[in-house]
Amino acid sequence: MEETIIPKTSTVLTALLRADFTTLWRNRRAVVMVFLVPIVILVSWKDLVAKMGAAFALSNSLTYGLIAIGLMGYTNSIARDRDKGIFQRLRVAPGPNWTIMISRIVVQLSMIALVTTAIFIVGYDYDKITLTPAGYALTYLTAIVGGAVYLALGQIIVGLIKNPETVNSTSRLVYFSFVIVGIFGGMGMLGKQIQEITQWSPYGTVKTILAAGMVPSSWTMDSTYALLATLGYTLVFATIGIKNFKWNTK
Repeated sequence: MEETIIPKTSTVLTALLRADFTTLWRNRRAVVMVFLVPIVILVSWKDLVAKMGAAFALSNSLTYGLIAIGLMGYTNSIARDRDKGIFQRLRVAPGPNWTIMISRIVVQLSMIALVTTAIFIVGYDYDKITLTPAGYALTYLTAIVGGAVYLALGQIIVGLIKNPETVNSTSRLVYFSFVIVGIFGGMGMLGKQIQEITQWSPYGTVKTILAAGMVPSSWTMDSTYALLATLGYTLVFATIGIKNFKWNTK
């Protein structure tokens, strides 16, 4: 009688990570687009750095990058792989199901770190923006917290919608809605009431904690409230998204 050898969970997770990072590299054109949007915004807002401050320009640009990762990168990759039956095949492989999603999330967290680093490099090279060591460290932490909101929001989209084309169009619509309302609503161009709503929306709370993280001495109670709101959004979005997620499109 042959003995069935079940690989360790760590071995399975390592294999999944290797495969997911390889897939990310093969889809590098899509990755470039994720980097391009926040960098273009940062470069085009050069004149606002002197007027509104470096933290304003960097936090806004980075927020758009985080939105792109969660709503464009993560959401569409999950929908595409589910439609191709990849998740179904992975589920019958030895290893717990949670390793599948953990691998995907680790890849997205790596993207968050890379986009944050790219924003820092462009900000320094083009706008001569520098932060303190504490500012850099805290920004990475707040970027991960902020990015989790949009990953969780993306999870809702793939949880409630099965068709990959509909997922793609919905994620784009939500993405551009965040961008447009964030730019104009955040600056008060759509009225005072919309500005206040924007401030406490996922876009506004993430931007607030990013800006405060870049200048730790500016952290206030409002920043703490924004952090708590961000964590609350993440918890609610993740709960809804995970509860409604299906491993196949049938």
